[in-house]
This record gives sequence, structure tokens and C-alpha cells, in this order.
Amino acid sequence: MSRILCIDDEPAILRLLGVVLAHDGHEAVCGANGRAAMAAITQGGIDAVLLDLGLPDRDGLELITAIRTVSSVPIIVVSARDDVAEKVAALDLGAIDYVTKPFDGDELRARLRVALRLGKGTATGPELCHGPIRMVPERHEVEVRDSPVSLTPKEYALLQALVEAGGRVLTHASLLERVWGKAHRDDVEYLRVAVRALRLKIEADPSQPVLIRNEPGIGYRLAQA
Repeated sequence: MSRILCIDDEPAILRLLGVVLAHDGHEAVCGANGRAAMAAITQGGIDAVLLDLGLPDRDGLELITAIRTVSSVPIIVVSARDDVAEKVAALDLGAIDYVTKPFDGDELRARLRVALRLGKGTATGPELCHGPIRMVPERHEVEVRDSPVSLTPKEYALLQALVEAGGRVLTHASLLERVWGKAHRDDVEYLRVAVRALRLKIEADPSQPVLIRNEPGIGYRLAQA
């Protein structure tokens, strides 16, 4: 059982989250504002956070930054705000996922499972694994569905970033900065070309990609393992 901090100023949403979390045996720790969130985080024992952005005492984006100064706990934003700029800001500030209200309970539970795996660490020893993908960074090896795949250094770095993210979305800027450097964080076409080439090598049907998922206007994620 995991303890999930749910922060939302709507009592009905908190009740719904409690029901969704109970389905997987999790305990919901509920609060209605930023003060309650920081108090719970400071006290400890929280495994993940489900956070609304529209709080009465402080903006949710500001709260993400505050949480990140004291904790690396996985944060999933659950908000009615669907503006792409808000989503990108939340992810860049430290949230690992963004779910738009009204949300599907099964989807939220699946995304939470990914977040919890990420929080506990998914990679052990020299290998990185996600679904059918297995990587050994020390030897620059990669296998997909038990078959070796030859990647360029940039393709390997891109795939490694996605695997290490454990299914959470990575923004265009964060991927570009990691693989090509800060000077190229706005060169989105570089990333599109590399993703296209990577899909040709790891997808069973590159015309219908199922491993590398596009989040329009935001970035990319790997399909949930």
C-alpha cells in the first residue's frame, strides 16, 4: 500500500480520488490547499502526489517548485487546465505527468503505477529496462523484443532518456537539451527527425508506433510498461 497525497479544493474530487486509489489498495491523504500539501510533504511518508493547480492559497505551479525544494516525490498534476503552456510549465518545474479533468479512473491509476515505479527506481545494476526495451549503457547495447538493435549515439541517448523516464512525458526542450545541448533546446525539428529514425528501428510497425508516444505540443513518452 502506498500513501498518496491528494491536493484539491473540491471535496467531491477528493472523495473520487479516494475511491480510485482504494481500488489499488492505496491510502489517500487529502488536503485542500498548499499549506496542507507542504505540511504533509514535510512530515514524510508520502509516495506520490496528485495535485490540482487551482488552489485557494497559492498557484499549483508555484507549489510544484516548493515541493521540489524539499522532496523528489513523484507529482502528477490533475487539473482542468488544458493549456499546452501550462502542461509544459508543470513538467519543466518537476511534475512527472499531467492528467486533465475530467479524468478516467483507470487511466489515472495506470499513470500512478508508473509514477510509483519511477519513485522507487526501475533500473537495477547496469541495465535499463522498459517493456520490450533492454539497454546496457556501459556497453552501448540495446535490445528490443530480445533482438539487438544498432543505434547512432544520438538515437541511443534519446532512447535512454525515455527509458529512464519510466513512462512519464519528457518535454521537447528537456530532450533537446539532454541529447543536443542547451544551444539546441528550441530546435524541435532535430528531435522530430531523431524520433522518426528511432521508430524505424524499434517499432514493429513504424507507421503505427506504439512504443514512442507523442504528446502534441509537449514532448514524448514511452508507452507504459
